[in-house]
Amino acid sequence: MTTRSLAELVAPAHTVIVTQECQGAVVGPAAGLPALADEARRVALPNIETLLPVARAAGVRVVHCLVWRRADGLGSNHNAKLFALGRRGVAVTPGSEGASLLPEFGPEPTDLVLGRQHGLGPMGGTDLDAVLRNLGVKTIVAVGVSLNVAIPNLVMDAVNAAYDVVLPRDAVAGIPAGYGEAMIDNTLSLLATVTTTDELLTAWR
Repeated sequence: MTTRSLAELVAPAHTVIVTQECQGAVVGPAAGLPALADEARRVALPNIETLLPVARAAGVRVVHCLVWRRADGLGSNHNAKLFALGRRGVAVTPGSEGASLLPEFGPEPTDLVLGRQHGLGPMGGTDLDAVLRNLGVKTIVAVGVSLNVAIPNLVMDAVNAAYDVVLPRDAVAGIPAGYGEAMIDNTLSLLATVTTTDELLTAWR
């Protein structure tokens, strides 16, 4: 774990915010898992909405990672219960409301949007790693959902790929809420620098 200060760790020149599955089918009004969407809207989504414009103004890149799937499911996973739950929810065909970023998060012209059709996290299912290296990124600030699956997957894959990871604990969500907190305290805190939205805002203002 790095011993640098938070301000040094998230210096805009080498930092990116990765939003994970902040899209209609996952955390929107008609989300396939309403309990997760409700929990995300309680604290995490308002904090992400506050964080993004400050990050952009400071020069921090923003990359939105979304789940997309063909209507016929070709090329997507079918080998776990989670994927079956997703298929019963709101459509995530490219261009649909379910596959689109929540409008309060953009995308702004300076943002990048990456979609994946398979896998449990954005590192394994998109060009995220190559894109970040092309941007000169060393630190990933991970926000979004969920602490049950995709956020731990992102954190572990990013650490394995030699990135520093920063996790604002009030800008991620999982269900039940107590499980999400336990995941942060007992697992992700060993891999990432755990912080808060306010601490990041202070570093970037």
